[in-house]
Amino acid sequence: MNPVIKITLVAMVLILCNSCKDKNKNSEENKSQIQQEVTAKDILGNPDYLAISYGGYREITREIQPTVEQLKEDMKILSAMGIRIVRTYNVQLQQASNLLKAIKELKQENAQFEMYVMLGAWIDCKNAWTGMEPDHNVESEQNEAEITRAVALANQYPEIVKILAVGNEAMVKWATSYYVQPGVILKWVTHLQELKEKGELSKDLWITSSDDFSSWGGGDSSYHTEDLEKLVKAVDYISMHTYAYHNSHYNPEFWLVPDDEEPLSDIGKIEAAMLRSKAFAMAQYDAVSNYVKSLGVDKPIHIGETGWATISSGHYGPKGSRATDEYKEALYHKHLREWTNKAGISCFYFEAFNEKWKDAHNKNGSENHFGLFTLDGQAKYALWDLVDQGIFKGLTRNGNPITKTYDGDKEALLKDVLVPPLKKEYEVTH
Repeated sequence: MNPVIKITLVAMVLILCNSCKDKNKNSEENKSQIQQEVTAKDILGNPDYLAISYGGYREITREIQPTVEQLKEDMKILSAMGIRIVRTYNVQLQQASNLLKAIKELKQENAQFEMYVMLGAWIDCKNAWTGMEPDHNVESEQNEAEITRAVALANQYPEIVKILAVGNEAMVKWATSYYVQPGVILKWVTHLQELKEKGELSKDLWITSSDDFSSWGGGDSSYHTEDLEKLVKAVDYISMHTYAYHNSHYNPEFWLVPDDEEPLSDIGKIEAAMLRSKAFAMAQYDAVSNYVKSLGVDKPIHIGETGWATISSGHYGPKGSRATDEYKEALYHKHLREWTNKAGISCFYFEAFNEKWKDAHNKNGSENHFGLFTLDGQAKYALWDLVDQGIFKGLTRNGNPITKTYDGDKEALLKDVLVPPLKKEYEVTH
């Protein structure tokens, strides 16, 4: 080959290679730019951005925090199943800040990785968790520092933190250890909205409070206060909780097998009860929506929490409402995802993984078993089909590959499934 031609060809190849590199670099930069421009308005209510509640705690106490590597491990699992938004609960502990660090590292390692956070700031009343009498009319001295930490993290990770939630079930009166009056939540929501106006927080950051449906006016009229009306108008959207699971004990009318369903098979009775559970959640959502509309307010309402436990030694187990098992959890998860995805409602399903610190003195307490995965990474029945599809291939939790509970034996699983009580029997015994 002519040396001149050879040199020319080499030069052309180098130019093409550099051009490809530049295109790839630009593509990655564009992808990063697109992710930064995604806002809460874009992702909430978008079925392409499934949401879930997440803790990630593996131990009996939260004093042992999940590591960044453990958090990255979990985010890869959730991403594989289509989750794009995770909800946290406080910034007092390291879990939330470490989670944001973990997500940032994953994004740096893979430009295609996409995960956003609804960052929770915990709110308490005075004397909460101290052994002293809680004063529900005065807020905790800790609240200001909690809000300050949340603001700092939102500003440090604006490409990840898209929502900031002031309090978790902080206004509902059955939260007797710590609830506050709506005026406290209103104070901090207003403060955050003012920071947005002054440019000290992103104008696209959405502010809410995540609370029980009744706290948002969907239940007892005693919650219908002037401060709640102001709060509804102050938040960017409403994040409400609904738990048919707990109400299978506390308000079981919808749960019990009515007379006309007695001829159904056991599975038929269960499936009918789970459809009623879906209807129960939809009714609570509608109750909040109707209250908000009655105030002349039109803004999004999303579900900040709903879920179904798979083990219970208490109210929801064999001696109680018999609501608890993996089969019912799978049906509830399916029904809620189908409804909310179709309706354009984000559902922060509770929760991703079992956590055993919540009822540390009772390993079979229901609060420890709301996860779609067990502590060691077994996928519960709700996710068996995803295991079959191979989406978790190569992923691990605590060193364990993602496998099915019950070794994938549905017959074995069904042996632990109980039929809800008959209405006529329940009325006699209660």
